[in-house]
Amino acid sequence: MSLLDLQEIPRRTMTLFFLVDKSGSMQGSKIASVNDAIRNIIPVLRDISDTNPDAEIKIATLEFASDCQWMYGEPQSLGDFRWLDIRADGWTAMGEACLELNAKLSKHGFMKSPSGSYAPVVILLSDGAPTDDFHNGMTALNQNNWFKNAIRIAIAIGNDANYDVLREFTGNPEAIYEANNTDALKSIIRIAAVTSSQIGSHSSNTSGATKQEQVIQEINQQLQATDTSDAEEW
Repeated sequence: MSLLDLQEIPRRTMTLFFLVDKSGSMQGSKIASVNDAIRNIIPVLRDISDTNPDAEIKIATLEFASDCQWMYGEPQSLGDFRWLDIRADGWTAMGEACLELNAKLSKHGFMKSPSGSYAPVVILLSDGAPTDDFHNGMTALNQNNWFKNAIRIAIAIGNDANYDVLREFTGNPEAIYEANNTDALKSIIRIAAVTSSQIGSHSSNTSGATKQEQVIQEINQQLQATDTSDAEEW
């Protein structure tokens, strides 16, 4: 058999999930910063995906307020993905969002790549507390093997975010990052999304650390070199 007869080995898929709180308290500069930050990191993520021989990165975005909805009906390849600006209004149905995420974290949902999938990255952005049954949603997620092995990050937007809820979601208090102004929020979103995508879309290293531990370490190092303290707080 010649090399010409060999077929290219298909890449696995790594899905980056954004769970975006779009409740009424996110109106104004908060949701505008989220829209701007994610829109501007898409080219960076596209380059990471295009040059990665192991995995293709896809994006899935779940917006939640009084109810929840996916930005697209299935995860999008970065070559096709276009960010659609999110508008804020309503309550904070975070429990319903957890149930919806749980439903999609299955081979009957979004984890059905024929070539296989890496554990996903899940980034939760919220500025408040759930107004529905969050614990019921988390009970379902905590039984989901994809979620158990996911890289989980929470971004607390402003001083009113419920840290107990975010800690329960991430399973690790060190995976929670606080943004108190527009510059900090944009920086944290960029660093968290890029770092977690780089690490999550490759095989684990031999250091003994989990991928989430690797991500936390890398994010902390980059944030230490980023000064956003001069920006006006919300």
